[in-house]
Amino acid sequence: MNTLLSLHSYLRYLVLLVGVVAVAWFAFGLATKRPVDKSVRILGSSFAGLLDTQILLGIIGVAMGRYYPALIGHIVMMILAAGLAHALLVKNRKSATPGYVLPLIAVGGALLLVAGGILAIGRGLLSGVYL
Repeated sequence: MNTLLSLHSYLRYLVLLVGVVAVAWFAFGLATKRPVDKSVRILGSSFAGLLDTQILLGIIGVAMGRYYPALIGHIVMMILAAGLAHALLVKNRKSATPGYVLPLIAVGGALLLVAGGILAIGRGLLSGVYL
């Protein structure tokens, strides 16, 4: 159980890192009016996949008995983050002319929701790892 929660806690840093890199890349592409290439889909999918993995680990933790009332806000924020990221990234991918705006809003908004979800359980964004 502690290993699962430690993995969930460590993965948070990777989710935040990939999210910040993606936001920076999308903002740079938008500012410089670069043509959209595969990097937009790769970064967006990487972020969404890591976020999904993080949610799966959290759900497994709750199913194994690690639950307390503050987790409700945490869970809701994380599901909203994943939903926002997936919806806007898919909309951009299916668009006739994909751009940088939707992925920027998707990942940036999801990062804000992730930050709110982390703070909802009383932890800092870069605070120590649960052991």
